[in-house]
Amino acid sequence: MLGLFPKGVERLPEALLGAGLADRLGARRAGRVEPPPYDPRRDPATGLLNPAGIAAYSIALADAVGLVLGAGEVPVVLGGDCSILLGCLLPLRRRGRFGLLFLDGHADFYQPEAEPNGEAASMDLALATGRGPALVTDPEGLRPLVRDEDVVAFGIRDAEDAARFGSQRIEDSGIELLDLAAIRRSGLEAGLERALDWLTRPELLGFWLHLDADVLDDAVMPAVDYRMPGGLSFDELAMVLSAAVASGRLAGIDITIFNPALDPDGTIAAAFADAIARGLRS
Repeated sequence: MLGLFPKGVERLPEALLGAGLADRLGARRAGRVEPPPYDPRRDPATGLLNPAGIAAYSIALADAVGLVLGAGEVPVVLGGDCSILLGCLLPLRRRGRFGLLFLDGHADFYQPEAEPNGEAASMDLALATGRGPALVTDPEGLRPLVRDEDVVAFGIRDAEDAARFGSQRIEDSGIELLDLAAIRRSGLEAGLERALDWLTRPELLGFWLHLDADVLDDAVMPAVDYRMPGGLSFDELAMVLSAAVASGRLAGIDITIFNPALDPDGTIAAAFADAIARGLRS
């Protein structure tokens, strides 16, 4: 829990495991990577919270994920905030060229000077594509962790907020953007077909899937810290995950941002775990 304030999202793994996710998936628990202590001070050199901690944690997480990949298994990484994406992509980058299916309500494309709080959780896609301080964007001399042209950003709906706060524009990058409005215009199946056609190109060895809970409709997923109206339904999420699995090219998945502190009776965790399990097991 390094890229966002620690007010509940750090409990995501325990909540989803408690809701039976691992059992539903028939998954083995490969271990836990403990983050260093949270430092609330913004680093003046990088403009980030916890940059050294994020850098160190990304390598430790990459080593752990790499062991799972090396065993021929598909890792499912449960983490608090979106900065874990860096440690999930690094072991793939060590192996070659992979793509990224980025499911998120936010583009997470801020530059440090524009992000109001210095939270890497609002910058993870920018950092993963090589934009930002070398300490966190260039681990092991492998920047970028994923190329712009190998990313599909799916379900984003925060363009107005991002423009208001001065975020760099994902629209000006080489990233394939399928925002929520585009998905609603074309239909989910057509959007998925376009995304997976892009991510299963022969030059890619596979793709990682990043799942931020706020890609879901606020009506069914209010247990997130930065809420927005609209989003995907649980059934639509299950469809996306099922299609990713059916492609035969899914290398792994990380799941972030769900805040159990905002779900006191556990009903949202149960519904979220159910959608994930239905999608990944179908």
